[in-house]
Amino acid sequence: MPALDVAVVTFSSAQILDVTGPLEVFSSATHLVPSAEYRTRVVSTSGGPVLASSGLSFDTAALRDVADPVDTLVVAGGRDMEEACADEQLLEHVRRLAGSARRVTSVCSGAFVLAAAGLLDGRRATTHWAECQLLATAHPAVSVDSDAIYVRDGDVWTSAGVTAGIDLALALVADDHGARAAAAVARHLVVYLRRSGGQAQFSTLLAAQAAESEPVRELLAWLPDHLAADLSVPALARRVHLSERQFSRVFKSEVEVTPSEHVERLRLEAACRLLETTGHPIDHIARVCGFRAAETMNRAFRRRLDITPGDHRRHFGHPARQ
Repeated sequence: MPALDVAVVTFSSAQILDVTGPLEVFSSATHLVPSAEYRTRVVSTSGGPVLASSGLSFDTAALRDVADPVDTLVVAGGRDMEEACADEQLLEHVRRLAGSARRVTSVCSGAFVLAAAGLLDGRRATTHWAECQLLATAHPAVSVDSDAIYVRDGDVWTSAGVTAGIDLALALVADDHGARAAAAVARHLVVYLRRSGGQAQFSTLLAAQAAESEPVRELLAWLPDHLAADLSVPALARRVHLSERQFSRVFKSEVEVTPSEHVERLRLEAACRLLETTGHPIDHIARVCGFRAAETMNRAFRRRLDITPGDHRRHFGHPARQ
């Protein structure tokens, strides 16, 4: 496959990880995957130094100097989106490059630039969960999915907040070179190739850190290391010295899912990691993750991820373990 040109569009007050996350994925793919070669450049309206929202300054080329076509156009998000969306030169160049690009993408609030340029009209799209309602209100012609990590609608891809740009870039690598190539990059970067659930769930483990009461917080820290234990509501309620009814109410209030849902998500995430990184038999993985039987795990995979454990391993496991 020939080298693929990637232009990452940014602006003042950009979020630096929106820019560097995809860049690291494409760079890693170029070094790790024999068939992959991505040529990346970071561009802004006028070129020159751009000050990110974090205070870090980084250099960019001028959009006017980017000759089309580029293979992949990536629009990063940032803090001052009103100013970016009012930059007619920025929108003009985004439209120009999008017109001939094989695919057009955005990270986080970069979706607002695509929408302002008219590139999301009549399409499904997503952005950071906190900005989804604003995007839907400001651009009623866009069908906003507030829970997706990323959305693909034809040749237009949009992603959720910040780190979801890495998820998006991994999906682009998988689209170009296959799931095994993307899995190799994900392992190198020590990230999930595909996160289960949506952005409203965030990560099961990270969302759990928001719990306010000490007993629930301690329980949430204890759970991932004891997935094979009895994690029924009665057993968990006893562990935190609450009645079953009070425990269920407090847990749902603080974690925003029921105890049973949270436990199943933890077990699924653990099972996915083992399927991707080990050659253990599926029935063994089911037991150590607390599903007790392979069929129980199979039903959970189908219900939550719409895939079987075996298919997950074939798609995302290490080639040597197939």
